[in-house]
Amino acid sequence: MKKSIKDLGDIKGKRALIRVDINVPLDENKNVTDDTRIQAIVPTVNYLKEKGAKIILMAHLGRPKGERKPEFSLEPVAKYMAKVFGEEIVFIPSVEEAAPFVEKLQDGQIALLENIRYYKAEEAKDDDMTFAEELAKLGDFYVNDAFGAAHRNHTSTAKVAKLVKPAVSGLLMEKELRCLSQALDNPTRPFTAVVGGAKVSSKIGVLENLIDKVDNLIIGGGMAYTFVKANGGKIGNSICEDDQLEVAKAIEKKAAEKGVKLVMATDVLATNDFSGNGENKFVAINEIPDGFEGVDAGPDSRKAFAEVLKSSKTILMNGPVGAFENPKFAEGTKAVLEAIVEATKNGATSVIGGGDSVSAAKKFCKAEDFTHVSTGGGASLEFIEGKVLPGVAALDDAE
Repeated sequence: MKKSIKDLGDIKGKRALIRVDINVPLDENKNVTDDTRIQAIVPTVNYLKEKGAKIILMAHLGRPKGERKPEFSLEPVAKYMAKVFGEEIVFIPSVEEAAPFVEKLQDGQIALLENIRYYKAEEAKDDDMTFAEELAKLGDFYVNDAFGAAHRNHTSTAKVAKLVKPAVSGLLMEKELRCLSQALDNPTRPFTAVVGGAKVSSKIGVLENLIDKVDNLIIGGGMAYTFVKANGGKIGNSICEDDQLEVAKAIEKKAAEKGVKLVMATDVLATNDFSGNGENKFVAINEIPDGFEGVDAGPDSRKAFAEVLKSSKTILMNGPVGAFENPKFAEGTKAVLEAIVEATKNGATSVIGGGDSVSAAKKFCKAEDFTHVSTGGGASLEFIEGKVLPGVAALDDAE
C-alpha cells in the first residue's frame, strides 16, 4: 500500500500541492452540471484544511492539447467550488504567475491552478523534468487524489511526485486503491465479476486477469456475441469482432481449466432498429434472425445473472449488459444492478468500476447502495487488468 495524508506529521503552514480530478461537465453557460468529482475530493481538502495546510489544487478540464483555450478554463469550476466549500477559492491564472498567489495563502486556504493541460509539457512522453521542477516549487509535500487520472504518466500525476517529498495519496485515492485491491486480491468468496461492454478487444486484459481470481464470471453486453459466434451461433446483425473469435475460445478454455463458472446470456432482446422504434423481441442468443441485433439480456438471462450475484460475497462490475442508454434496452443492466444492491444489503462487498457501469449505477441506483463506486474509468479498467498505474507507483510506499 501507499502512504496517505493520514501518515503525515505536523503540516500546519505547509504547502500541499494536490493533483485532483475535477474534470466535470459544463453547460453552454459554464455551469457545472454534475459535481460528483468535486464532492469526491471534499474529504481530502477538508482534512488538510483542518490540519492548517495551505492547499494548491492542480487539475485538468477536457483536452485543450497544450493550448490556452478559454472553453477549457477551470475558472467557472473554481467559482462553483466556492459554493461547495463555503469560501472563496483563490484562482491562479497560470503556473508562471503562481508564486505570489501561493506566498499570500493563509493556513487552510484553498487555491486552484488553471488547467494543467494548457501546457504541452504536462502530457509530454519525454524525461524532461523542467515543467515538473516549476510545479515542484509550489509545494512542500505532494498529494495525489486523482484516481481518475492515475493511469496517465503525466507531469502532474507522476513526475512531480518524484521531486516533492513526501508524496502521498489523498483519502479518495486511498479508498479507491483499498476497495479495488481488496476485491481483487483478498475477496470473500464466492467472488463474481460482471464484465460487459461492446468489445472483447478492450477487455481482454480484464478477462484474463479476472479468470485467475474469480469463482464466477458473467459476460454480457456486446462482447457476448463474439463468444456466441465463436461457438457457431447465429447472431444476426449483432456487434461482433471476427478477429477475436479465437481469443473468446481461449478465454472459455482457460475458465474451464481454472474451474471458473462462465455465465453467459441464453436469451436476448433483439431489435431491427437500434433507436428502439422498430420490432423488439426476445430470442435465444444463438438464434438471432438476420436483420436483428441483440441489445439487452433477456428475462431468463437476467434471472440467471441475479441468482449468481445474490449468492456472491464479493462482486466487481465492469461494463453494462445491454445498451442501457435507451430505456427500452435497459432492463438487463437494471436487473444486474438491483441484484448487486440486494447482495450488498446482505453483506456482500460490491465495487462498480469503469465509466459505463458507473453511469448505469448512477442512473438506476444510488452510490451508497454499493460498497464503492469508482471515480476512474480508464484507471479502474487498467487496475483490474493488473497494470501498474504511474500516478500510484510514484507515491511513497507505506512502511
